[in-house]
Amino acid sequence: MRPISYFSVLLLILRQCHGGNILVLPAEGSHWINMDILLKALHSRGHNLTVVRSSKSWYIKENSYYSTITVPVERGLDKEFANNFVDYFLKFERGDLTLTSILYKSVGMYNTFIDLHNAVTEVLSGLLDDAHMIRRIKESKFDLVLTDPCWANGVIVAKYFNLPLVYNVRWLISEEAHFAIAPSPLSYVPLTGSGSTDKMTFIQRVKNMFLYQVNQIQNSLASKLLYQPLCDKYLGPDTDFNQIKIDADIWLMRTDFVFDYPRPTMPNVVYMGGFHCKPPEPLPEDLEEFVQSSGEHGVIVMSLGAFVSKLPDDFANEIAAAYSKLPQKVIWTHKGKRPDTLGNNTLMVDWMPQKDLLGHPKIKLFVAHGGTNGVQEAMCYAVPVVGLALYFDHYDNLLRLQEKGAAKVLTLATVEKDDNFLKALQEVLSEPSYKMNMQKLSDLYNDRPMKPMDTAVFWIE
Repeated sequence: MRPISYFSVLLLILRQCHGGNILVLPAEGSHWINMDILLKALHSRGHNLTVVRSSKSWYIKENSYYSTITVPVERGLDKEFANNFVDYFLKFERGDLTLTSILYKSVGMYNTFIDLHNAVTEVLSGLLDDAHMIRRIKESKFDLVLTDPCWANGVIVAKYFNLPLVYNVRWLISEEAHFAIAPSPLSYVPLTGSGSTDKMTFIQRVKNMFLYQVNQIQNSLASKLLYQPLCDKYLGPDTDFNQIKIDADIWLMRTDFVFDYPRPTMPNVVYMGGFHCKPPEPLPEDLEEFVQSSGEHGVIVMSLGAFVSKLPDDFANEIAAAYSKLPQKVIWTHKGKRPDTLGNNTLMVDWMPQKDLLGHPKIKLFVAHGGTNGVQEAMCYAVPVVGLALYFDHYDNLLRLQEKGAAKVLTLATVEKDDNFLKALQEVLSEPSYKMNMQKLSDLYNDRPMKPMDTAVFWIE
């Protein structure tokens, strides 16, 4: 029996050593939120995780389930930067800027884009110029690099240490990732920012082509000014950044074709849209009591994402006034001044358990800004949407839901006119087709042979 016992112990030891050793280079904000969910799943499978973060990190904190490599830097993406960025876009979308100021600010925003990526590359230089950190990474014997290529540090680190590379991706610097890796005919593949569907008129195709050229110029400048010099320094002058940035082994794409329009793709693109959706958990007692008090009318949930903590006072007053005229209860994430027109039916909170609320049977409507995480959660839990598109991909994300009959989209320029916001709320609440169409999307979204998270973890492993 003794040899059998020894063999059993050996099998247990081998099983305990099966986990991988993963080096993670994430991005900030909502990008970190979904990366964090993926890391928790990997940790639960026994993998060892090490996260590279800057000393100025806003979202990425030290945690018990991963180790950290903290790189000292002078600059970083912080709350003040995000607030200034959002404030400009809100003014732009509402039409509060003159043509002269728009042109001036557009140049300024490009400079802001460059400044942001300069701060990002400062982390890379701080990491690869530090002999102690390089020795720590080499001695750790990592199996692969997992990164969000919205910030392009990860690809250079992977090539520097000659490690396999996995992308947790929707954006590659400033372009939607499909355009970087797959043929994307501009006649029927709309660019983010175009506000078009896959069925474009001639004028819309011209606009799509123009936006594509602008996007390519922006990416080219970012590559030449910021990332190519780092390639020259750390990988050698023969390394072309534009080539290595598309050399990831697996692209875990945070979307799928229930949500997106048909388009060409590649065999190493793995779709994991909605991977962050989980079964809802019970609400805190006070929140559950408020939700139950809504009776048959139900509850509206409003959240405008990780970067938008408050709205301009006059705009917030318009929103609050519309809510006060409805029989539904409202839960609204807002950290700004309490609106003067706030009704007794509206609860303002600093933070909400969004997925747990959206999965609650009393929730009738989600007022959202159109971020990828939020619209996918709405689809997972079959909650129709009224969209207040803010910036970047928000309008285009919401447009995909509107085209499928599951959402009503408003821009900030029109939301305050002729009670448009109130009318949109009433239309989606009273017209059954919005809920029915969202339920159809949800059924498709959740009808998969493997859960999106299991698919992502399988391909990483």
